[in-house]
Amino acid sequence: MDIKLIPVGGGARFVFPALPEQITGKSAAKYQSFDIISKGTVKVPKGIDVGEISWEGEFFGSSKQKEAIVRQRAWKDPLQCVNIINDFIRNETVLNLIVTESWINLDVTIASFQPVTYGAYGNIRYSISFVEKRPLEIYDTNELKIVAFVRKTRPRNTGGGGTGGKGGSGGGGGTYTVKSGDTLSQIAQRLCGGASKWTALYNANAGTIEAAAKAHGKGSSDHGHWIWPGTTLTLV
Repeated sequence: MDIKLIPVGGGARFVFPALPEQITGKSAAKYQSFDIISKGTVKVPKGIDVGEISWEGEFFGSSKQKEAIVRQRAWKDPLQCVNIINDFIRNETVLNLIVTESWINLDVTIASFQPVTYGAYGNIRYSISFVEKRPLEIYDTNELKIVAFVRKTRPRNTGGGGTGGKGGSGGGGGTYTVKSGDTLSQIAQRLCGGASKWTALYNANAGTIEAAAKAHGKGSSDHGHWIWPGTTLTLV
Protein backbone atom coordinates (compact mmCIF):
# COMPACT_ATOMS: atom_id res chain seq x y z
CA MET A 1 0.00 0.00 0.00
CA ASP A 2 1.20 3.51 -0.86
CA ILE A 3 -0.13 7.00 -0.09
CA LYS A 4 0.53 9.41 -2.93
CA LEU A 5 -0.11 13.11 -3.49
CA ILE A 6 -0.05 13.98 -7.19
CA PRO A 7 -0.45 17.68 -8.17
CA VAL A 8 -3.42 17.89 -10.55
CA GLY A 9 -1.85 20.71 -12.57
CA GLY A 10 1.46 18.89 -12.92
CA GLY A 11 4.52 18.74 -10.72
CA ALA A 12 6.49 16.33 -8.59
CA ARG A 13 4.46 13.76 -6.70
CA PHE A 14 4.98 13.03 -3.03
CA VAL A 15 4.85 9.53 -1.56
CA PHE A 16 4.57 9.24 2.21
CA PRO A 17 7.62 7.33 3.45
CA ALA A 18 5.72 5.51 6.22
CA LEU A 19 2.11 4.40 6.49
CA PRO A 20 -0.10 5.58 9.35
CA GLU A 21 -1.85 3.08 11.58
CA GLN A 22 -5.26 4.30 10.54
CA ILE A 23 -6.84 6.53 7.87
CA THR A 24 -10.21 8.13 8.58
CA GLY A 25 -12.63 8.98 5.79
CA LYS A 26 -15.85 10.94 6.13
CA SER A 27 -18.69 11.73 3.79
CA ALA A 28 -22.30 12.54 4.59
CA ALA A 29 -25.52 13.71 3.08
CA LYS A 30 -25.80 17.47 3.27
CA TYR A 31 -29.07 18.93 4.47
CA GLN A 32 -30.60 22.35 4.13
CA SER A 33 -33.19 23.53 6.64
CA PHE A 34 -36.28 25.47 5.62
CA ASP A 35 -38.89 26.99 7.88
CA ILE A 36 -42.22 26.15 6.27
CA ILE A 37 -45.31 27.96 7.52
CA SER A 38 -47.50 25.59 9.59
CA LYS A 39 -45.07 22.70 9.01
CA GLY A 40 -42.21 23.71 11.31
CA THR A 41 -38.60 23.13 10.25
CA VAL A 42 -38.18 20.73 7.35
CA LYS A 43 -34.78 19.29 6.42
CA VAL A 44 -34.31 18.51 2.75
CA PRO A 45 -31.31 16.54 1.45
CA LYS A 46 -29.23 18.66 -0.91
CA GLY A 47 -26.48 16.61 -2.53
CA ILE A 48 -23.56 14.98 -0.75
CA ASP A 49 -21.21 16.85 1.54
CA VAL A 50 -17.55 16.99 0.57
CA GLY A 51 -15.37 14.08 1.63
CA GLU A 52 -12.77 14.44 4.36
CA ILE A 53 -9.68 12.27 4.81
CA SER A 54 -7.34 12.47 7.80
CA TRP A 55 -4.69 10.55 9.67
CA GLU A 56 -1.79 10.84 12.07
CA GLY A 57 1.64 9.64 11.02
CA GLU A 58 5.37 10.02 11.36
CA PHE A 59 8.32 11.04 9.22
CA PHE A 60 11.37 9.07 10.38
CA GLY A 61 14.87 10.53 10.55
CA SER A 62 17.93 9.00 8.93
CA SER A 63 18.76 6.84 11.95
CA LYS A 64 15.38 5.12 11.56
CA GLN A 65 15.52 4.95 7.77
CA LYS A 66 16.27 1.21 7.67
CA GLU A 67 13.36 0.17 9.85
CA ALA A 68 10.74 -2.09 8.29
CA ILE A 69 7.98 0.48 8.67
CA VAL A 70 9.79 2.87 6.33
CA ARG A 71 9.42 2.50 2.57
CA GLN A 72 13.02 2.79 1.47
CA ARG A 73 12.45 4.15 -2.03
CA ALA A 74 10.14 6.86 -0.73
CA TRP A 75 12.25 7.99 2.26
CA LYS A 76 13.07 11.69 2.49
CA ASP A 77 14.48 13.76 5.31
CA PRO A 78 11.59 14.70 7.64
CA LEU A 79 12.20 18.44 7.21
CA GLN A 80 12.08 17.99 3.44
CA CYS A 81 8.73 16.19 3.79
CA VAL A 82 7.37 19.04 5.91
CA ASN A 83 8.56 21.64 3.41
CA ILE A 84 6.93 19.82 0.47
CA ILE A 85 3.58 19.66 2.23
CA ASN A 86 3.81 23.29 3.36
CA ASP A 87 4.51 24.28 -0.26
CA PHE A 88 1.33 22.48 -1.33
CA ILE A 89 -0.58 24.47 1.31
CA ARG A 90 0.96 27.84 0.43
CA ASN A 91 0.31 27.34 -3.28
CA GLU A 92 -3.23 26.02 -2.66
CA THR A 93 -2.30 23.05 -4.82
CA VAL A 94 -5.10 20.71 -5.85
CA LEU A 95 -3.82 17.19 -5.30
CA ASN A 96 -4.93 13.75 -6.38
CA LEU A 97 -4.82 11.74 -3.15
CA ILE A 98 -4.40 8.04 -3.86
CA VAL A 99 -4.22 5.31 -1.26
CA THR A 100 -3.45 2.16 -3.21
CA GLU A 101 -5.42 -0.98 -2.36
CA SER A 102 -8.23 1.20 -0.94
CA TRP A 103 -11.26 3.18 -2.14
CA ILE A 104 -9.48 6.51 -1.70
CA ASN A 105 -8.80 8.26 -5.01
CA LEU A 106 -9.90 11.88 -4.67
CA ASP A 107 -8.93 15.37 -5.78
CA VAL A 108 -8.28 17.24 -2.54
CA THR A 109 -6.70 20.25 -0.92
CA ILE A 110 -4.87 20.14 2.39
CA ALA A 111 -7.15 21.49 5.13
CA SER A 112 -4.68 21.24 8.02
CA PHE A 113 -1.16 20.02 8.72
CA GLN A 114 0.50 19.98 12.14
CA PRO A 115 4.08 18.66 12.38
CA VAL A 116 5.82 18.21 15.74
CA THR A 117 9.54 17.47 16.16
CA TYR A 118 10.39 15.14 19.05
CA GLY A 119 13.16 12.90 20.40
CA ALA A 120 16.81 12.67 19.41
CA TYR A 121 16.45 10.89 16.08
CA GLY A 122 15.08 13.77 13.99
CA ASN A 123 11.66 12.17 13.71
CA ILE A 124 8.60 14.35 13.14
CA ARG A 125 5.11 13.36 14.14
CA TYR A 126 2.28 15.00 12.23
CA SER A 127 -1.46 15.11 11.73
CA ILE A 128 -2.93 15.95 8.35
CA SER A 129 -6.43 16.34 6.91
CA PHE A 130 -7.77 16.83 3.41
CA VAL A 131 -11.05 18.03 1.97
CA GLU A 132 -12.38 16.89 -1.35
CA LYS A 133 -12.04 19.44 -4.14
CA ARG A 134 -15.13 19.66 -6.30
CA PRO A 135 -15.68 21.90 -9.33
CA LEU A 136 -17.73 25.01 -8.64
CA GLU A 137 -21.03 24.75 -10.48
CA ILE A 138 -23.27 27.78 -10.82
CA TYR A 139 -26.91 27.45 -11.83
CA ASP A 140 -29.62 29.96 -12.50
CA THR A 141 -33.04 29.71 -10.90
CA ASN A 142 -34.58 28.12 -14.01
CA GLU A 143 -32.04 25.29 -13.97
CA LEU A 144 -32.67 24.67 -10.29
CA LYS A 145 -36.45 24.98 -10.76
CA ILE A 146 -36.59 27.58 -7.99
CA VAL A 147 -39.52 29.99 -7.94
CA ALA A 148 -38.66 33.33 -6.39
CA PHE A 149 -41.38 34.72 -4.16
CA VAL A 150 -41.30 38.44 -3.46
CA ARG A 151 -43.63 40.04 -0.92
CA LYS A 152 -44.24 43.73 -1.35
CA THR A 153 -45.85 45.74 1.42
CA ARG A 154 -47.02 49.32 1.48
CA PRO A 155 -48.20 51.37 4.44
CA ARG A 156 -51.98 51.51 4.74
CA ASN A 157 -53.60 54.92 4.50
CA THR A 158 -54.79 55.47 8.06
CA GLY A 159 -55.30 59.22 7.87
CA GLY A 160 -58.54 61.06 7.53
CA GLY A 161 -57.58 62.69 4.26
CA GLY A 162 -58.74 60.00 1.86
CA THR A 163 -57.11 59.00 -1.40
CA GLY A 164 -57.35 59.97 -4.98
CA GLY A 165 -55.73 59.23 -8.27
CA LYS A 166 -54.39 55.64 -8.07
CA GLY A 167 -55.49 54.84 -4.64
CA GLY A 168 -53.32 56.58 -2.07
CA SER A 169 -50.84 53.73 -1.51
CA GLY A 170 -47.59 55.11 -0.06
CA GLY A 171 -44.06 54.01 0.61
CA GLY A 172 -42.54 54.43 -2.81
CA GLY A 173 -45.42 54.69 -5.28
CA GLY A 174 -48.97 55.75 -6.01
CA THR A 175 -50.69 59.10 -5.81
CA TYR A 176 -52.72 61.05 -3.29
CA THR A 177 -55.29 63.80 -3.80
CA VAL A 178 -55.00 66.59 -1.24
CA LYS A 179 -58.02 67.09 1.01
CA SER A 180 -59.02 70.15 3.02
CA GLY A 181 -56.83 70.53 6.14
CA ASP A 182 -53.95 68.43 4.79
CA THR A 183 -50.31 69.47 5.17
CA LEU A 184 -47.28 67.92 3.50
CA SER A 185 -45.91 66.66 6.82
CA GLN A 186 -49.25 64.99 7.64
CA ILE A 187 -49.35 63.30 4.24
CA ALA A 188 -45.72 62.19 4.59
CA GLN A 189 -46.46 60.80 8.07
CA ARG A 190 -49.43 58.79 6.87
CA LEU A 191 -48.27 57.61 3.47
CA CYS A 192 -44.50 58.02 3.09
CA GLY A 193 -43.10 56.48 6.25
CA GLY A 194 -42.51 59.59 8.36
CA ALA A 195 -43.24 63.30 8.68
CA SER A 196 -39.59 64.10 7.97
CA LYS A 197 -40.10 62.98 4.38
CA TRP A 198 -42.22 66.04 3.60
CA THR A 199 -39.23 67.70 1.90
CA ALA A 200 -38.79 64.71 -0.41
CA LEU A 201 -42.53 64.79 -1.08
CA TYR A 202 -42.33 68.47 -1.93
CA ASN A 203 -39.28 68.02 -4.17
CA ALA A 204 -41.05 65.26 -6.08
CA ASN A 205 -44.10 67.46 -6.64
CA ALA A 206 -42.63 70.99 -6.67
CA GLY A 207 -43.90 71.77 -10.16
CA THR A 208 -47.44 70.67 -9.37
CA ILE A 209 -47.54 72.43 -5.98
CA GLU A 210 -46.14 75.71 -7.32
CA ALA A 211 -48.54 75.65 -10.28
CA ALA A 212 -51.47 75.22 -7.86
CA ALA A 213 -50.19 78.13 -5.77
CA LYS A 214 -50.08 80.44 -8.79
CA ALA A 215 -53.53 79.25 -9.88
CA HIS A 216 -54.81 80.39 -6.46
CA GLY A 217 -53.15 83.80 -6.68
CA LYS A 218 -50.06 83.06 -4.66
CA GLY A 219 -46.54 83.96 -5.78
CA SER A 220 -45.32 80.63 -4.42
CA SER A 221 -46.34 77.85 -2.03
CA ASP A 222 -43.60 78.94 0.43
CA HIS A 223 -41.82 75.64 -0.14
CA GLY A 224 -44.94 73.56 0.35
CA HIS A 225 -46.43 75.51 3.24
CA TRP A 226 -49.50 76.16 1.10
CA ILE A 227 -51.21 73.25 -0.66
CA TRP A 228 -54.73 73.14 -2.06
CA PRO A 229 -57.45 70.48 -2.08
CA GLY A 230 -57.76 68.68 -5.39
CA THR A 231 -53.98 68.74 -6.05
CA THR A 232 -52.74 65.26 -6.96
CA LEU A 233 -49.33 64.39 -5.47
CA THR A 234 -46.98 61.57 -6.42
CA LEU A 235 -45.96 59.70 -3.27
CA VAL A 236 -42.30 58.96 -2.44
